[in-house]
Amino acid sequence: MSATTQLFINGQWVNPRKGENFATIDPDSEKEIARIAAATREDVDLAVQAARNAFDNGGWPELSGKARAGYLRRIASLIREKQQMLAELEVRDNGKPLPEALWDIGDTAYCFDFYADLAEKLDNQREQAVALTDDRFSSLARKEPIGVCGAIIPWNFPMLMAAWKVAPALAAGCTVVLKPSEVTPLTALQLADIAHQAELPAGVLNVITGLGHEAGSALTEHPDVDKLAFTGSVPTGRKIMQVAATEIKNVSLELGGKSAFILFDDSDIEKAVEWILFGIFWNKGEVCSATSRVLVQRNLYQPLMKRLVEEAEKIKIGNGMDEGVLLGPLVNEAQYKKVQSAIAQGIEQGATLLSGGKRPQGHDKGYYLQPTIFTEMTEESELWREEIFGPVVCVRAFDEEAEAIASANRSRFGLAAAVMSEDLERAERVARKLRAGIVWINCSQPTFTEAPWGGYKQSGIGRELGEWGLNNYLETKQITRYDSDEPWGWYLK
Repeated sequence: MSATTQLFINGQWVNPRKGENFATIDPDSEKEIARIAAATREDVDLAVQAARNAFDNGGWPELSGKARAGYLRRIASLIREKQQMLAELEVRDNGKPLPEALWDIGDTAYCFDFYADLAEKLDNQREQAVALTDDRFSSLARKEPIGVCGAIIPWNFPMLMAAWKVAPALAAGCTVVLKPSEVTPLTALQLADIAHQAELPAGVLNVITGLGHEAGSALTEHPDVDKLAFTGSVPTGRKIMQVAATEIKNVSLELGGKSAFILFDDSDIEKAVEWILFGIFWNKGEVCSATSRVLVQRNLYQPLMKRLVEEAEKIKIGNGMDEGVLLGPLVNEAQYKKVQSAIAQGIEQGATLLSGGKRPQGHDKGYYLQPTIFTEMTEESELWREEIFGPVVCVRAFDEEAEAIASANRSRFGLAAAVMSEDLERAERVARKLRAGIVWINCSQPTFTEAPWGGYKQSGIGRELGEWGLNNYLETKQITRYDSDEPWGWYLK
């Protein structure tokens, strides 16, 4: 990679109009990796114009789904060829362990293949006959691409989150302006290069790097953007929704979470410990769906807490490239300080810190934090209510099923939830009562491209992944025809 990157607009690498750039930082060494082009409003306008021209005049929406699928499969193939390099870049830019990064890049490639399949199926499913009560008319419902899509993605799964938006949008026939997080922009730029190698037509995918308040705002406010797809925090999602409301733009939002995990006392302790640890410490806890609120039935509570602390303290912390590391550094200094502040506030408000909460020994630099376990906090405490987005789990005991359900649902968030019990009838019953868009039974966090992803309440609007992700980028048009020769008879008698 060059010392300074460029923007990818209309199939070409170009310098930002004002020549500004910013640094992306390795969270392990705290050193600069590269200088990144900082797009301004003028650059965003060029990118949107390119996407608009590709949609209106470039023929992308008119291509068959099969033809678009060919491009998507070439992108998937190139991602697989570059999987090791891309994963190592994610480690340097984000801090996650290499095995997790390899997993993410593999899922990224599969996402493009999956939507290639749906693009082909769309050829036969684009139009559907509609049964009418008046046989003088025939009617059909037709699916058409929305248009130019602005996609704004977060820093926790940089390339995978790009694929969740870019792949279905392209499959539907939309064109895209992708704005990655300024914290982790490197693999999005690689995706642009891969699309170029796949000979994706100019303007179909544009990638603009830049700061949120400059490039992100310009993309959100641009009048030629037909749809906004955003994954990130609730405050930013709220601003995007407010801006989109002025022009009634189509919006899909995948926002924050404070997901609950209910464990009944018939659960196997060792299985429970593994899923609790994975549910909160995978990807350093920087996961919107992380099950960070754990509710344990009282008879299981004490023995489970003992084993949970024992195993959490065994987790290997370090550089994501080192073998056996399960917990890398948090993504940047700002996030590190935010998580530290939440821990300090929890202690001040009377919660019991059972384990962790400090910088691990031997890590004098880098944004490292021990896996952290809290108990004895109140339901009103910010520690229990607010998203921390780090390796911090809060655990409370409960007595009755109804109490656990009420506590789990007592949140402004509703992205995900989990329940564990050997009694599958009970687990299924509880799952149906949890107010969340994703519910796991006897596990936490597995995510499948085929299944819908999205939240209730302040966790978002719309669904990604599966056929629901494709529908995010399609409009439905009614076409009705009068087939009779007889006069309609309104004024001609």
